[in-house]
Amino acid sequence: MDALDEHLITLLRHNGRRSISDLAAEVGASRATVRARLEKLEKDGIILGYTVILQADTIELPVRGIMMIEIEGHVTNKVVRSLSGFPEISAIHSTNGRWDLIVEFGVSSLGEFDRVLSRVRLVPGISNSETSLILSTPRSSRARLG
Repeated sequence: MDALDEHLITLLRHNGRRSISDLAAEVGASRATVRARLEKLEKDGIILGYTVILQADTIELPVRGIMMIEIEGHVTNKVVRSLSGFPEISAIHSTNGRWDLIVEFGVSSLGEFDRVLSRVRLVPGISNSETSLILSTPRSSRARLG
């Protein structure tokens, strides 16, 4: 990946629906070059797809957290399926080391935060957890509108 590819990816992160003509004009390359670059990025698995960002996705939840989870036994898939049913959870990551999963979630109040923690800890297979409040996000690669 070179600087042109990185520039194209940055532009698409902010608006995945930009036309090839718009992208070409922005990066100073021909439409054929931009089309070929995007096709290669897709073929190589660097760009996996394009998505829609809903207005609800851009509203910051005032109380966010990261929960590290230890799983007892070989029930990771069952735990992930259970956690996937929590609307407050925005991401589930598997990891190595002491913790088996890292879960990102957001809610509107500390009381709701506490209720989510209680519900997660009751999921069969979870043997231990540690949670941290996210105080601020100085940098994120997630798309932002505006």
